[in-house]
Amino acid sequence: MVTLFCLQNLILCLYSPMHKVDILGVPFACLTQAEAVEKIFGYLKENHNHIIVTPNPEGVMQARRNPAFYEALYSADLSLADGTGIVIASVFLQDGQTHRRLPERVRGVDTMFALLEKTCESKRETTAYFLGGAAGVAEKAKQNIESRYSNFKVVGTHDGFFTAEQEPDIVAEINDLSPDILLVCTGMPRAELWATKNRNINARVTMCLGGTIDIMAGTVKLAPPLMRKLGLEWLNRLFRQPQRFFRMLDIPRFMWAVLVKKVLG
Repeated sequence: MVTLFCLQNLILCLYSPMHKVDILGVPFACLTQAEAVEKIFGYLKENHNHIIVTPNPEGVMQARRNPAFYEALYSADLSLADGTGIVIASVFLQDGQTHRRLPERVRGVDTMFALLEKTCESKRETTAYFLGGAAGVAEKAKQNIESRYSNFKVVGTHDGFFTAEQEPDIVAEINDLSPDILLVCTGMPRAELWATKNRNINARVTMCLGGTIDIMAGTVKLAPPLMRKLGLEWLNRLFRQPQRFFRMLDIPRFMWAVLVKKVLG
């Protein structure tokens, strides 16, 4: 089943006008952040849902162990390289024929704020639904964003700790509200799996963006500028959440897998 799925998506990729770079089996859009924002802004003009994912090295390694997560990443409409390691790997693994590599890192949270600026500049009335964070966090994010962007309306919110029994009511509410943007921040891979399961939800863009809602709410601070510039947000996150240590072992595993891929082809 997975092989057939991959073959179908490979055929789609071959005929897709958007160039993609394969990193250990996960495709990434060969776009700058500015180009990604333009792409997503274009999606907002279409009348069906588009799923945006932002895997980092940890996500790539999780996908190699979890076929359902791999399919979710592979089938997304837009996969952005949210990790310096992904960009470095694209340089290291570029083949001798196309020399195709990812132009830059495209962080999910930065892309979201750039999209907000884009909608503000265009005077486009844009609606959103925020799904994620602890109790009360999405509401705080709604207040902060609406006070900053006058033409951006958050029509609904729900925390990310919902049960399977609550899910149908949440989906029904989103379908009734029909937001332009559905921001899903329930953690990786839960967000991507949920978005794929609900691919036909009544939104124009579903963006799976990790802890973006917490950052919008101000409950989590961005890493210092120097650490962000050096691509060391993972270290800052480890300081704040030492319980993530074992998950972050996927970073050296990713580096080793890239090296093996380069040597063995």
